Amino acid sequence: MVVALAFVVLVGLVFYLEVSWLVRRFILKGRGGRFWPVRSPAVDRSLTVALHAVAALGGLCVLWGWVVEPRWIEIRTVTLESSKIKPETGRLRVAHLSDFHSEGRPLNELRAVEIVNSLEPDLVVFTGDFINSPEGLKVAREAFKGLKAAHGVFLVNGNYDVGLVPEGAFRGLPVVLLESGSRELDIRGTRVRVSGMSLQNGPDFRTIMGMLRKDPAYDIFLFHYSDLIGQAADLGVDLYLAGHTHGGQVRLPFYGALITLASTGKKYEAGLYRVGPTILYVNRGLGLEGGWAPRVRFLCRPEIAVIDIQPARP
Repeated sequence: MVVALAFVVLVGLVFYLEVSWLVRRFILKGRGGRFWPVRSPAVDRSLTVALHAVAALGGLCVLWGWVVEPRWIEIRTVTLESSKIKPETGRLRVAHLSDFHSEGRPLNELRAVEIVNSLEPDLVVFTGDFINSPEGLKVAREAFKGLKAAHGVFLVNGNYDVGLVPEGAFRGLPVVLLESGSRELDIRGTRVRVSGMSLQNGPDFRTIMGMLRKDPAYDIFLFHYSDLIGQAADLGVDLYLAGHTHGGQVRLPFYGALITLASTGKKYEAGLYRVGPTILYVNRGLGLEGGWAPRVRFLCRPEIAVIDIQPARP
């Protein structure tokens, strides 16, 4: 952490000095009349101060996006109501995690486990992208080993996991990896069905039809992508939980994600959506995109989503 902080401070300083040098060259050439005819020292000083301020702000943004925000976990609580939740059940709490993208050293994984356990959820669900590299598997296993939920921890894989996470990687841990399957639970008198779709062989609509039957159970569907929201809504799924987009990792005010790497583009980039009878929640994730992508977040904090489902009010 200290080495990373020192490196980013150095990058920010180099950025500031480089821009400052360019500003100085620009001003000096401007005074010679090459770029603009203004020769007023007062105007030059004001312009120099303004451009230096822009350079300093850019350096601070680099520091923020590289060091601070990727480690600043946000807990977002969403409250829903459903007539399928029995009054005697009371609040049903689901903690939704996604996209660890674990590497050789932990980033947010272990801290997220502490936070989730303190929230005392009925269920914990994870919607894919466990690791960025084989070295991250140990970190992901340690995190999943520590998660506690009254009625279970359920996982589905993500696109990064296909071919990277070996079969049986989470064997022996207190988790259920759903590979195109479902589990039915009784949570204080309410029937809850947790279904998950694997990315290993791609989505199979007939398999989904078999898992998601229209009956009184409260249906929670886990899939890494939000692509199946139309089919899920047609089948009357109550809650669809997804990840993948990271919320864009870099967002702009009034615009949102610059890029999502999702087939749905910005349509379901992050947060809560309603499609027909179905609530869709797209989690921003806890980790950072691997491979070529820069390890930064800007205006897009890593997230733990807490979804509280209450009995419908009469």
